[in-house]
Amino acid sequence: MDGAHFAFTDRWGGVSAVPYDSLNLGGAVGDDPAAVRVNRERAARALGRDADRVVWMHQVHGRDVVVVDAPWGERPVPAADAVVTTRADLTLAVLTADCVPVLLADPAAGVVAAAHAGRPGLVAGVVPAAVGAMVAAGARPERISALLGPSVCGKCYEVPAALRSEVASAVPESYAETSWGTPALDVSAGVIAQLARCGVRVIEGPTVCTRESADHFSYRRDRTTGRLAGYVWRDGGPDGTAAAAPERTG
Repeated sequence: MDGAHFAFTDRWGGVSAVPYDSLNLGGAVGDDPAAVRVNRERAARALGRDADRVVWMHQVHGRDVVVVDAPWGERPVPAADAVVTTRADLTLAVLTADCVPVLLADPAAGVVAAAHAGRPGLVAGVVPAAVGAMVAAGARPERISALLGPSVCGKCYEVPAALRSEVASAVPESYAETSWGTPALDVSAGVIAQLARCGVRVIEGPTVCTRESADHFSYRRDRTTGRLAGYVWRDGGPDGTAAAAPERTG
């Protein structure tokens, strides 16, 4: 195995109509299913991947992790908020529209994962659970690298004071204040802290606030809207072991 690849989409380049315009990749937000299929095919093709071998999740804001070795095919997509694989012929995907998409890879072990971390998932510990599943599959925390994708920032994620206190009691680093001085949560900061406690390195990349960016879908801004996707996959055959540092694409 030569490495691992991370990619995140923006909202452009698809066929969906308003308010899902245009590269909506979410299949459960009210968009035309035919448009979503085309969008998923376009996104996979742009990454050089097979759309039929992209593994999606039925995300429910929990902490369940599924380890996969094949596409779902005709099987029901399981309820989970993280997915792990050791297969190089699979691409893992996570959908978001303000929540934090977390992509992880240990190239030396040939293990990759994608996780969906919103406020409930942060508190439930979905990201540490994903790291634990990767370790069970042969990864080592000190070799895992993580990249966080576009999400609502702590300056924009306003919540009631009681909710901020509740979440911060579980993950203190999530405590934040909006740019207009009201209680807020910084889910990305909380996820980064959890990863650090797991011994996982976070790759520094450009930070994008979905609520502030017209190029990204945001549920908090628009309510009825599309979904972005984060993708992770690895190079080489299923039994490859050659080490390489993860790289970020897209």
